[in-house]
Amino acid sequence: MTLGELIEVLGGKLLQGSPEIIIAGVDDPRMADGLDLVFAEDAASAMDALSSGASAVVLKTGCAPTLSPTPGMGIVETGQPRLWFAQAAKLLTVPLAPGGVHPTAVIEAHVRLGENVAVGPNASVGEAATIGAGTRIEAGAVIGSQVSIGENCRIYPRAVLYPGTTLGNRVTVHAGAVLGADGFGYVRDSSTGAYTQFPQQGTLVIEDDVEIGANSTIDRGALAETRIRRGTKIDNLVHIGHNCDIGEDVILVMGTGISGSSTVGKGAVIAGQVGIGDHAHVGPGVILGGQAGVLSGKTVTNEGLRPGTVLWGTPARPLPQVLREIAVLGRLAKRSGRGSSDAGKNSE
Repeated sequence: MTLGELIEVLGGKLLQGSPEIIIAGVDDPRMADGLDLVFAEDAASAMDALSSGASAVVLKTGCAPTLSPTPGMGIVETGQPRLWFAQAAKLLTVPLAPGGVHPTAVIEAHVRLGENVAVGPNASVGEAATIGAGTRIEAGAVIGSQVSIGENCRIYPRAVLYPGTTLGNRVTVHAGAVLGADGFGYVRDSSTGAYTQFPQQGTLVIEDDVEIGANSTIDRGALAETRIRRGTKIDNLVHIGHNCDIGEDVILVMGTGISGSSTVGKGAVIAGQVGIGDHAHVGPGVILGGQAGVLSGKTVTNEGLRPGTVLWGTPARPLPQVLREIAVLGRLAKRSGRGSSDAGKNSE
């Protein structure tokens, strides 16, 4: 693509250079060559970007006038250069060639395949499944019966979609992820102590533009549904229990575990190794710091807090409060230690 074509799609202002500059890819300023695009978000990083070998750079508004760029370099100014760079990278990605159905793939009866669907070696597609146009099922993936997958999805090797799972359009499921397995729900016999599984016959719905990381697991609903809403991004090794409802544009980072029947509101950010109990509720826009905990049945919101406040600890509470509590405990510990030492001296 040309720099002008990227600007036409993504916006931005061309400050220097020709709109006919060819852009073939994106790269780090230290490794960029004459066909690459780089970005910078402040004056310091802009100096490196403008002295690189890239053919064009996208800068944050206001950075360019004070700098001396390489002659002939294309310079684009925009309010969100990192976002512009990421969107450009997607536009510059060369589409994979249609692969068709590999001879070793197993396609059961009554399967509906859209145009340009690829099914890789040793993949399995169950009876009455539906796969939308442009979707790729990679080697060894297992698609259960009556699974519905939308258009332009990518299911990486060895991912497993249990029967009845529904995926929207442009969903990415990375290697080893398991979607739609039974939830962990049992009823205990109070007289014998034996456990009987509570019915796990609900569904799992993954909406458009969701990405699910490698080896993550999402259980289907017990009697109703589990739902992951549009645009949510799930890291590797995340678990979401049955009957959960995860809102739009949520971030779930590695090691997070969400117990059954919990909800997470739109735009929340859940950092690594966060634990959320069952029937808990995390409000829209809440930020939970690493290893924070939300107890079962509790609700955590941003009400009364400044935007961007991080909640931390167990139970999760505002980080400034946690730091004050730690400081107080530290002072108490010092006083307690000094008192014990003095008492020992007096006894002598």
